[in-house]
Amino acid sequence: MDPLDDVFAAMRVRSALYARLEAGAPWGVSLAGGESARFGLVVRGSCLLEAPGVAQPVPLAAGDCYVLAHGTPYVLRDHPNTPTVSCASVVRDRIGGVVELGGTGTAASVICGWFHFDQRAARPLLDLLPVLLHVKMEEARALALQGTLQLLAMETGEPGLGSSLLVSRLADIVFVQAVRAHVAAHGESQTGWLAALADARIGPALRAMHKDMARDWTVEALASTASLSRSAFAQRFRERVGQAPLEYLTQWRMFKAGNMLGQGHAAVGAIAGAVGYESEAAFSKAFKRRMGMAPGAWRAAAREGAAA
Repeated sequence: MDPLDDVFAAMRVRSALYARLEAGAPWGVSLAGGESARFGLVVRGSCLLEAPGVAQPVPLAAGDCYVLAHGTPYVLRDHPNTPTVSCASVVRDRIGGVVELGGTGTAASVICGWFHFDQRAARPLLDLLPVLLHVKMEEARALALQGTLQLLAMETGEPGLGSSLLVSRLADIVFVQAVRAHVAAHGESQTGWLAALADARIGPALRAMHKDMARDWTVEALASTASLSRSAFAQRFRERVGQAPLEYLTQWRMFKAGNMLGQGHAAVGAIAGAVGYESEAAFSKAFKRRMGMAPGAWRAAAREGAAA
Protein backbone atom coordinates (compact mmCIF):
# COMPACT_ATOMS: atom_id res chain seq x y z
CA MET A 1 0.00 0.00 0.00
CA ASP A 2 1.33 3.45 -0.91
CA PRO A 3 -0.03 6.86 -1.96
CA LEU A 4 -0.32 5.74 -5.59
CA ASP A 5 -2.60 2.89 -4.53
CA ASP A 6 -4.83 5.34 -2.67
CA VAL A 7 -4.95 7.82 -5.55
CA PHE A 8 -5.52 5.35 -8.36
CA ALA A 9 -8.19 3.52 -6.36
CA ALA A 10 -10.01 6.81 -5.83
CA MET A 11 -9.59 8.34 -9.28
CA ARG A 12 -12.41 6.23 -10.70
CA VAL A 13 -11.53 6.41 -14.36
CA ARG A 14 -14.96 6.84 -15.89
CA SER A 15 -14.06 6.38 -19.53
CA ALA A 16 -11.19 6.32 -21.97
CA LEU A 17 -11.64 7.33 -25.58
CA TYR A 18 -9.09 6.76 -28.30
CA ALA A 19 -8.37 7.14 -31.99
CA ARG A 20 -5.59 5.68 -34.11
CA LEU A 21 -3.84 8.12 -36.44
CA GLU A 22 -2.40 6.66 -39.65
CA ALA A 23 -0.39 9.57 -40.98
CA GLY A 24 1.89 10.24 -43.92
CA ALA A 25 4.29 13.16 -44.24
CA PRO A 26 3.63 16.01 -44.28
CA TRP A 27 1.17 15.83 -41.40
CA GLY A 28 0.28 17.69 -38.22
CA VAL A 29 -2.60 17.65 -35.77
CA SER A 30 -3.46 19.87 -32.80
CA LEU A 31 -5.29 18.30 -29.87
CA ALA A 32 -7.38 20.51 -27.61
CA GLY A 33 -6.98 20.66 -23.87
CA GLY A 34 -9.63 19.87 -21.29
CA GLU A 35 -10.27 18.25 -17.93
CA SER A 36 -9.34 14.76 -19.09
CA ALA A 37 -5.76 13.52 -19.28
CA ARG A 38 -4.19 12.81 -22.66
CA PHE A 39 -2.03 9.85 -23.56
CA GLY A 40 -0.44 8.45 -26.67
CA LEU A 41 1.66 5.65 -28.09
CA VAL A 42 3.79 5.82 -31.24
CA VAL A 43 3.26 2.44 -32.88
CA ARG A 44 5.52 3.05 -35.88
CA GLY A 45 7.49 5.88 -37.41
CA SER A 46 8.29 9.04 -35.47
CA CYS A 47 6.95 12.53 -34.80
CA LEU A 48 7.38 15.65 -32.67
CA LEU A 49 5.26 16.59 -29.66
CA GLU A 50 4.83 20.25 -28.65
CA ALA A 51 2.88 21.54 -25.66
CA PRO A 52 2.65 24.70 -23.53
CA GLY A 53 5.08 24.38 -20.65
CA VAL A 54 7.42 22.08 -22.58
CA ALA A 55 10.44 24.12 -23.68
CA GLN A 56 11.41 22.28 -26.87
CA PRO A 57 9.61 19.94 -29.29
CA VAL A 58 9.97 16.39 -27.97
CA PRO A 59 11.01 13.74 -30.51
CA LEU A 60 8.91 10.59 -30.22
CA ALA A 61 10.04 7.29 -31.71
CA ALA A 62 8.24 4.00 -32.26
CA GLY A 63 7.46 2.47 -28.88
CA ASP A 64 7.49 5.77 -26.98
CA CYS A 65 4.55 6.62 -24.74
CA TYR A 66 3.44 10.03 -23.46
CA VAL A 67 0.92 11.23 -20.89
CA LEU A 68 -0.30 14.81 -20.33
CA ALA A 69 -2.09 14.29 -17.04
CA HIS A 70 -3.29 17.89 -16.72
CA GLY A 71 -5.32 17.83 -19.92
CA THR A 72 -2.84 20.18 -21.61
CA PRO A 73 -3.40 20.91 -25.33
CA TYR A 74 -0.63 19.64 -27.57
CA VAL A 75 0.52 19.21 -31.15
CA LEU A 76 1.86 16.20 -33.04
CA ARG A 77 3.55 16.61 -36.42
CA ASP A 78 6.27 15.20 -38.61
CA HIS A 79 8.34 18.42 -38.85
CA PRO A 80 8.49 21.70 -36.89
CA ASN A 81 7.31 23.70 -39.93
CA THR A 82 4.40 21.48 -40.94
CA PRO A 83 0.97 23.17 -40.52
CA THR A 84 -1.55 21.42 -38.31
CA VAL A 85 -5.26 20.67 -38.49
CA SER A 86 -7.48 20.38 -35.42
CA CYS A 87 -8.15 16.97 -33.96
CA ALA A 88 -11.90 17.69 -33.92
CA SER A 89 -11.95 18.22 -37.67
CA VAL A 90 -10.23 14.93 -38.51
CA VAL A 91 -11.60 12.64 -35.81
CA ARG A 92 -15.26 13.71 -35.63
CA ASP A 93 -17.28 10.50 -35.30
CA ARG A 94 -14.33 8.16 -35.53
CA ILE A 95 -13.42 7.90 -31.85
CA GLY A 96 -12.24 4.34 -31.42
CA GLY A 97 -11.53 4.07 -35.13
CA VAL A 98 -8.77 4.81 -37.62
CA VAL A 99 -8.10 8.34 -38.86
CA GLU A 100 -6.03 8.86 -42.01
CA LEU A 101 -4.08 12.09 -42.11
CA GLY A 102 -1.48 13.93 -44.22
CA GLY A 103 0.24 13.07 -47.46
CA THR A 104 2.03 10.11 -49.03
CA GLY A 105 5.45 10.55 -47.42
CA THR A 106 7.03 8.72 -44.48
CA ALA A 107 4.34 6.89 -42.51
CA ALA A 108 3.62 7.08 -38.79
CA SER A 109 0.99 5.43 -36.59
CA VAL A 110 -0.01 6.99 -33.28
CA ILE A 111 -2.68 5.92 -30.80
CA CYS A 112 -4.14 9.01 -29.10
CA GLY A 113 -6.38 8.70 -26.09
CA TRP A 114 -8.27 10.66 -23.44
CA PHE A 115 -8.88 9.67 -19.80
CA HIS A 116 -11.90 10.96 -17.94
CA PHE A 117 -11.48 10.58 -14.20
CA ASP A 118 -12.41 12.09 -10.84
CA GLN A 119 -10.36 15.31 -10.77
CA ARG A 120 -10.84 15.85 -7.03
CA ALA A 121 -9.57 12.38 -6.15
CA ALA A 122 -6.61 12.73 -8.52
CA ARG A 123 -5.50 16.12 -7.21
CA PRO A 124 -2.71 14.87 -4.88
CA LEU A 125 -1.11 13.15 -7.87
CA LEU A 126 -1.76 15.85 -10.47
CA ASP A 127 -0.20 18.50 -8.25
CA LEU A 128 3.14 16.64 -8.41
CA LEU A 129 3.26 15.61 -12.06
CA PRO A 130 5.04 17.65 -14.73
CA VAL A 131 3.18 18.79 -17.85
CA LEU A 132 4.51 15.85 -19.84
CA LEU A 133 5.40 12.28 -18.91
CA HIS A 134 7.55 10.89 -21.72
CA VAL A 135 8.47 7.23 -21.38
CA LYS A 136 11.12 5.93 -23.74
CA MET A 137 11.40 2.24 -24.33
CA GLU A 138 14.97 2.11 -23.12
CA GLU A 139 14.13 3.66 -19.75
CA ALA A 140 13.31 1.97 -16.46
CA ARG A 141 10.23 -0.28 -16.43
CA ALA A 142 10.12 -0.09 -20.21
CA LEU A 143 9.62 -3.81 -20.71
CA ALA A 144 6.54 -3.95 -18.47
CA LEU A 145 5.05 -0.89 -20.17
CA GLN A 146 5.94 -2.20 -23.60
CA GLY A 147 3.85 -5.33 -23.04
CA THR A 148 0.78 -3.24 -22.21
CA LEU A 149 1.39 -0.95 -25.17
CA GLN A 150 1.68 -3.89 -27.53
CA LEU A 151 -1.73 -5.12 -26.38
CA LEU A 152 -3.12 -1.62 -26.82
CA ALA A 153 -1.69 -1.41 -30.34
CA MET A 154 -3.15 -4.80 -31.20
CA GLU A 155 -6.64 -3.94 -29.93
CA THR A 156 -6.73 -0.63 -31.82
CA GLY A 157 -5.25 -2.16 -34.97
CA GLU A 158 -7.62 -5.12 -35.14
CA PRO A 159 -10.67 -4.36 -32.97
CA GLY A 160 -12.68 -7.35 -31.78
CA LEU A 161 -15.45 -8.15 -29.32
CA GLY A 162 -15.11 -5.98 -26.24
CA SER A 163 -12.23 -3.94 -27.67
CA SER A 164 -13.62 -0.63 -26.43
CA LEU A 165 -13.78 -1.86 -22.83
CA LEU A 166 -10.38 -3.52 -23.08
CA VAL A 167 -8.78 -0.37 -24.48
CA SER A 168 -10.16 1.62 -21.53
CA ARG A 169 -8.62 -0.82 -19.06
CA LEU A 170 -5.30 -0.94 -20.90
CA ALA A 171 -5.15 2.84 -21.11
CA ASP A 172 -5.67 3.02 -17.36
CA ILE A 173 -2.73 0.64 -16.86
CA VAL A 174 -0.58 2.69 -19.23
CA PHE A 175 -1.19 5.74 -17.04
CA VAL A 176 -0.14 3.90 -13.88
CA GLN A 177 2.95 2.46 -15.53
CA ALA A 178 3.94 5.80 -17.03
CA VAL A 179 3.81 7.40 -13.58
CA ARG A 180 5.89 4.55 -12.13
CA ALA A 181 8.45 4.90 -14.91
CA HIS A 182 8.61 8.65 -14.24
CA VAL A 183 9.28 8.03 -10.55
CA ALA A 184 11.97 5.46 -11.35
CA ALA A 185 13.72 7.80 -13.78
CA HIS A 186 13.38 11.12 -11.96
CA GLY A 187 12.53 10.39 -8.32
CA GLU A 188 15.94 11.31 -6.92
CA SER A 189 15.82 14.82 -8.38
CA GLN A 190 12.35 15.79 -7.13
CA THR A 191 10.47 16.34 -3.88
CA GLY A 192 7.00 15.34 -2.74
CA TRP A 193 5.57 11.97 -1.79
CA LEU A 194 5.75 10.74 -5.37
CA ALA A 195 9.54 11.10 -5.37
CA ALA A 196 9.89 10.00 -1.75
CA LEU A 197 8.42 6.59 -2.62
CA ALA A 198 11.73 5.79 -4.30
CA ASP A 199 13.73 6.72 -1.17
CA ALA A 200 15.04 3.58 0.56
CA ARG A 201 14.36 5.03 4.05
CA ILE A 202 11.32 7.26 3.59
CA GLY A 203 9.46 4.94 1.19
CA PRO A 204 8.84 2.24 3.85
CA ALA A 205 7.48 4.86 6.27
CA LEU A 206 5.08 6.20 3.65
CA ARG A 207 3.82 2.71 2.87
CA ALA A 208 3.40 1.90 6.55
CA MET A 209 1.21 4.97 7.06
CA HIS A 210 -0.96 4.17 4.05
CA LYS A 211 -1.27 0.51 4.99
CA ASP A 212 -2.56 1.34 8.48
CA MET A 213 -3.87 4.90 8.46
CA ALA A 214 -6.00 4.31 11.56
CA ARG A 215 -2.96 3.58 13.75
CA ASP A 216 -1.96 6.17 16.34
CA TRP A 217 1.32 6.93 14.61
CA THR A 218 4.15 8.82 16.29
CA VAL A 219 7.30 10.19 14.71
CA GLU A 220 9.28 7.65 16.76
CA ALA A 221 7.27 4.72 15.36
CA LEU A 222 7.67 5.99 11.79
CA ALA A 223 11.40 6.52 12.31
CA SER A 224 11.64 2.90 13.37
CA THR A 225 10.20 1.72 10.05
CA ALA A 226 12.91 3.77 8.32
CA SER A 227 15.68 2.51 10.61
CA LEU A 228 16.59 6.09 11.51
CA SER A 229 16.71 8.13 14.69
CA ARG A 230 13.72 10.38 15.34
CA SER A 231 15.58 13.58 14.45
CA ALA A 232 17.28 12.13 11.35
CA PHE A 233 13.98 10.74 10.11
CA ALA A 234 12.06 13.97 10.66
CA GLN A 235 14.71 15.98 8.82
CA ARG A 236 14.96 13.55 5.91
CA PHE A 237 11.18 13.25 5.63
CA ARG A 238 10.75 17.02 5.41
CA GLU A 239 13.55 17.29 2.84
CA ARG A 240 12.10 14.56 0.60
CA VAL A 241 8.35 15.08 1.06
CA GLY A 242 8.23 18.82 1.76
CA GLN A 243 6.25 18.62 5.01
CA ALA A 244 6.49 17.11 8.49
CA PRO A 245 5.52 13.42 8.94
CA LEU A 246 2.39 13.96 11.02
CA GLU A 247 1.28 16.87 8.84
CA TYR A 248 1.54 14.53 5.85
CA LEU A 249 -0.43 11.86 7.72
CA THR A 250 -3.25 14.30 8.52
CA GLN A 251 -3.42 15.42 4.89
CA TRP A 252 -3.82 11.88 3.62
CA ARG A 253 -6.29 10.93 6.32
CA MET A 254 -8.51 13.76 5.13
CA PHE A 255 -7.98 12.76 1.49
CA LYS A 256 -9.00 9.17 2.21
CA ALA A 257 -11.96 10.28 4.32
CA GLY A 258 -13.11 12.60 1.54
CA ASN A 259 -13.08 9.73 -0.94
CA MET A 260 -14.95 7.46 1.44
CA LEU A 261 -17.57 10.14 1.94
CA GLY A 262 -18.02 10.68 -1.77
CA GLN A 263 -17.97 7.07 -2.93
CA GLY A 264 -19.85 5.14 -0.28
CA HIS A 265 -22.58 5.19 2.34
CA ALA A 266 -20.54 4.58 5.50
CA ALA A 267 -21.54 6.63 8.52
CA VAL A 268 -19.32 9.58 9.38
CA GLY A 269 -18.40 7.93 12.69
CA ALA A 270 -17.22 4.78 10.91
CA ILE A 271 -15.13 6.84 8.49
CA ALA A 272 -13.62 8.73 11.42
CA GLY A 273 -12.47 5.47 12.98
CA ALA A 274 -11.08 4.19 9.68
CA VAL A 275 -8.72 7.16 9.40
CA GLY A 276 -7.55 7.25 13.00
CA TYR A 277 -10.01 9.43 14.94
CA GLU A 278 -11.59 8.16 18.15
CA SER A 279 -14.55 10.52 18.02
CA GLU A 280 -16.77 11.79 15.23
CA ALA A 281 -16.62 15.31 16.66
CA ALA A 282 -12.80 15.45 16.54
CA PHE A 283 -12.79 14.09 13.01
CA SER A 284 -15.46 16.53 11.79
CA LYS A 285 -13.54 19.47 13.24
CA ALA A 286 -10.27 18.34 11.61
CA PHE A 287 -11.99 17.62 8.31
CA LYS A 288 -13.67 21.02 8.11
CA ARG A 289 -10.40 22.78 9.00
CA ARG A 290 -8.48 20.92 6.28
CA MET A 291 -11.11 20.56 3.54
CA GLY A 292 -13.11 23.75 4.05
CA MET A 293 -16.50 22.15 4.70
CA ALA A 294 -18.16 19.69 7.07
CA PRO A 295 -18.20 15.96 6.16
CA GLY A 296 -21.93 15.99 5.35
CA ALA A 297 -21.59 18.95 3.02
CA TRP A 298 -18.59 17.31 1.34
CA ARG A 299 -20.58 14.12 0.71
CA ALA A 300 -23.46 16.06 -0.79
CA ALA A 301 -21.15 18.06 -3.06
CA ALA A 302 -19.31 14.91 -4.21
CA ARG A 303 -22.54 13.12 -5.10
CA GLU A 304 -23.84 16.16 -6.92
CA GLY A 305 -20.63 16.31 -8.96
CA ALA A 306 -20.78 12.60 -9.81
CA ALA A 307 -24.36 12.94 -11.00
CA ALA A 308 -23.58 15.93 -13.23
